Parts: sequence; C-alpha cells; structure tokens
Amino acid sequence: MSLPATLVVPCYNEADRLDDEAFLTLVRGQDDLRVLFVNDGSKDATAERLAVLAARQSDRIAVLELPRNVGKAEAVRAGLRRALAEGAPLVGYLDADLATPVSEVRRLVSVLRRNGATVLLASRVSLLGRDIQRKALRHYLGRVFASVASAVLRLSVYDTQCGAKLFRATPALEAAVAEPFLSRWIFDVELLGRLMTGSATTAPLSEGDVVEEPLLSWRDVPGSKLRPGHAAIAAKDMARIALDLARRRKAAGR
Repeated sequence: MSLPATLVVPCYNEADRLDDEAFLTLVRGQDDLRVLFVNDGSKDATAERLAVLAARQSDRIAVLELPRNVGKAEAVRAGLRRALAEGAPLVGYLDADLATPVSEVRRLVSVLRRNGATVLLASRVSLLGRDIQRKALRHYLGRVFASVASAVLRLSVYDTQCGAKLFRATPALEAAVAEPFLSRWIFDVELLGRLMTGSATTAPLSEGDVVEEPLLSWRDVPGSKLRPGHAAIAAKDMARIALDLARRRKAAGR
C-alpha cells in the first residue's frame, strides 16, 4: 500500500476555531489520507488543542511545532517539506477554518488521484447548483487580483487564493519549496510561479499539468486574519514576486 496523501493545515492562534470533530471525520476511514497540523508559534491554547486532537487519531493526525511565529507562508512551506521528506505521494494544504468543507476536501483528493494533473487548485466559482458563500467585496477584489496574478504567472487562472490546493510529489515541487517565500500572504502565487518557471535542475510545469476544480461548496468563515491594509501589502508582494520570477526565468534560460 502506498503512503497516504498529507494535507498541511497551518495554525496560528486557532484554539477557538478548530473543529476537532470535522478533522476527525476527514481522516477516519481514509487509509490514504492524513493531516499534518503546523502550529506556527501560537500564543493561545492551540498547541494543547492540537496535541489532544492528534492523540485521538495518532495514525492519521500529526503536529509539527514551530518554535516561533513565521507566518502562514513559511508554516505551509515547513509542512510541505516535512510531508515530502516523509514520502507522501500527494501533498497539499487547506485552511484551519475548513472554509472548504470536509466532503469537498475528500473529493478534491479523489479528483487529483484520478486525473493526470500535477497540481489541483480548488476554485470558488459561483455556478448554478453550487453553494459558494462569499462576500461580494471579496469576490470582486478577487477577480482583480486573479487578473494580475494571471499576468504575472503567464497562466490563465481563475482563483489563486482559495485555501485548498493539492500537488503530486515531484522534484519540481521539492525545488519550489526549498527556498523561503517572499510573501507571507500571497505565497500561493509564488509557489505556482516557481513550479511554472522551473529551475536550473527541474523542468517547468506546463499549463496542462495544472487544473482548477470548481468547488461544490465553500463559505466565508468569521474570524479571518485578513485586514483591509493587507491589500496594499499584497500589491507590493506581487511586484516582488514578478521580479523574482523574471530573475528565475532568466537564470533557467526561459
């Protein structure tokens, strides 16, 4: 039997929002799925909550404790590197608030296992018959952001910022997470850009290696750590990412 897929869940001061039963439901009866929580130097009772949760399902839930707060981007990167080092054939990440519900997370893993893609991006598309509960302002800001991200990535992508993403374990992914991210918040764009650019030792992914899967259900969860001022930070970080990707393309001769 192959090793289970590993889903990384970054946590910073999530003690009051963690839904223990939902995460237990996610992994119970799933021999091919495990969760790796990354406690990003939380100052509340998150560490204690995660320890209890892991003890209840130790074969499917693990915790990586970071000694200090490094931000969501680096917490995710640390988790992905740990999962890859442990031999997981599929890795990914999702938000601790489970805005992408358990049923959808399981479905996304099944979709990637069945198709030949290397990267699967969950996408919040408000189609008829779908239950996508997203605030209007965030939706329209997201459309502007996605347009800019598509230009930077040279890839037409609808939703770079949905919290659920999955990847096949490849040398390209290992290389992409080998260096720290420049951005604490829009690292999703940075990670995808590194994969699409490649490196001196790894080939870039092609557009056909990446698929977006429209979600059947998603909801905004109260308590988000994003604030209005983060838009300015995101714009500055996007410029830094664009320059970094240009440097990487030049170094790789692409």
